[in-house]
Amino acid sequence: MIPLRYKARWQAWLDKYFSGESIDYRQVISLFLPILIDQAFLVGLSLVNTAMISSSGVAAISAVSMVDSLNMFLVNVFVALATGGTVVVAQYKGSGNEKMVSRAAASSLSAVTLAALAISVFVLLFYHPILKLLFGTAEPEVFNYAGTYLVGSGLSYLGIAIKEAISGALRGIGRTRVTLGLSLIMNLSYVLLNVVFVHFMEMGVLGMSVAVNISRYLAAACALYYLLRMDASLRIQLKDVLAWNFSMFKKIMFIGLPFAAEQLFFNGGKIITQIYIVSLGTYAIATNAISSVLAMLLQIPAMALSTALITVVGQCVGSRNIQDARKFTKSFLWLNSAALGLTALLLLPFFKPVVGLFNPPAEIMDDLYLIMVINMAAQVVLWSISFLLPAALRAAGDSRFTSISSMLTMWLVRVVLGYVFGITLGYGVLGVWAAMQLEWGVRGTIFLWRYRGDRWYKHRLVEPASGNKTSKAL
Repeated sequence: MIPLRYKARWQAWLDKYFSGESIDYRQVISLFLPILIDQAFLVGLSLVNTAMISSSGVAAISAVSMVDSLNMFLVNVFVALATGGTVVVAQYKGSGNEKMVSRAAASSLSAVTLAALAISVFVLLFYHPILKLLFGTAEPEVFNYAGTYLVGSGLSYLGIAIKEAISGALRGIGRTRVTLGLSLIMNLSYVLLNVVFVHFMEMGVLGMSVAVNISRYLAAACALYYLLRMDASLRIQLKDVLAWNFSMFKKIMFIGLPFAAEQLFFNGGKIITQIYIVSLGTYAIATNAISSVLAMLLQIPAMALSTALITVVGQCVGSRNIQDARKFTKSFLWLNSAALGLTALLLLPFFKPVVGLFNPPAEIMDDLYLIMVINMAAQVVLWSISFLLPAALRAAGDSRFTSISSMLTMWLVRVVLGYVFGITLGYGVLGVWAAMQLEWGVRGTIFLWRYRGDRWYKHRLVEPASGNKTSKAL
């Protein structure tokens, strides 16, 4: 049992930093914990899947890594639109306008579904030229695996788009337990199917492609069933999704399109750096892939806090309580840096067991350890201002500034210096990662400057319901 005096101090601290007029700390915790569990499962299962495919050889893990960088580039387009839906839904929720909450959720699902269909058709028609353009220097075995995985991924885009759109709308009203359930359905089924197809049936990359399609469409079917049959908050019918509400589309696109453009340029820059790495050989590709998974492990609580902050700030701004929006953003920044530091201390002693899951060649072990240590130090200092802070700005409607800033720093700093450090100066993968961390610092400094001003919260996306200026959200 915790002594009463310590419990009282703990509650006082939570109340001081994580409660406001719009939301209290109990609501924040109930919002955050399901997202944290979701993120932990997402990264942990990704780790298991990556380790599983590594049993098919270095060529297989290299191909999956290459295509996943392209998948991130494409999938994040409709994930960005879903985030636009989250922001609009959250602001309407904060304003107390329940009717518009439902309309925003339905329009978000329509927009994201159409975007996913368009991207899927494009990938399936042009997958070979795309791979040839981006990764033509890869070894033939790696290239063939990449083609199989990209086609399989393209077929699955619609499934994950529907799931993400519905999850985004539910996060906007604080229903994160439901989004956790949907995520668990998708990711647990993915792992179980990978065990069957990759491990037992030894289907390799093809088995992973089959597994990702079944799991994503299963999650999409469950999400639609919940939204149309079980949900008591949004009250959406199929006809609402099929209707075209151009006024609502405009609001969602105001947030979603700049963010989608940012994701295209941002992940396009990451693909360019991936091309640098491909030219360095299969060992370099494997080093980058495994280092990326280690970085994801470190970011589990950070990503959860960033996702939760979108809903919190969105609802604060929807109720026009800017003081609360500033307070929560500042508190989340400090908490996020502390969480990154704690996660780094917990992860460091387990370097060898975790990396051992990937069966890496002995030649890359030293580089893996060095990248992990440097990345840990950089993330504790820079990740919060580079990634969590723009989430708060975007939730307030300041999407255009955050997107333009991210695109410029990616291409002017990370892409250029990645080539200089990695190729010209010969530092290889280490140089590419050093350029990335330097770019975090530049971008974070820009966002801090924006946050200290007052222009980021002066966008008016929504109006409060008649006679309701403030609302106890969540």
